[in-house]
Amino acid sequence: MQIFRVLTTRLIKTDLQATTKEDLFDEMVSLFVAEGIVSDREAALDAIYDREEKMSTGVAPGFALPHGKLEGIAGVKMALGISRAGIEYDALDGEPVNIVLMLFSEPKNPAPHIEALAEVGRLLSIPGLQERLVQAQDAEEVLRILSAEE
Repeated sequence: MQIFRVLTTRLIKTDLQATTKEDLFDEMVSLFVAEGIVSDREAALDAIYDREEKMSTGVAPGFALPHGKLEGIAGVKMALGISRAGIEYDALDGEPVNIVLMLFSEPKNPAPHIEALAEVGRLLSIPGLQERLVQAQDAEEVLRILSAEE
């Protein structure tokens, strides 16, 4: 799975305003709602919070991967957000996050979800990628960076 093919410029926000995890989840879910991908905002937030209760999805330095399974989603849907200031996230390393990739997938088909998580893991291992994403000026540049790496 290529993440840059799942993302669109309207699902990338390079100037997140959130300063807390709760505000972040609301801001990111709003991207899905605005695009008509998610019709039940509360169900989407519940899916994210349910997963987050198991363990923080702040999984790598400066990076969070909040994700959940949601009825009405076909395959995998993603949104990416960037905060240059950093967001307090209760991450595993205790540090703020700058890059957030929120992912929703269909409940009864785990394959696309697993493929997406594997590709995210691969991308995180690329030296300098996170820094380039944080420095990106707009959504088009984010997609160009991801496309070049995938």
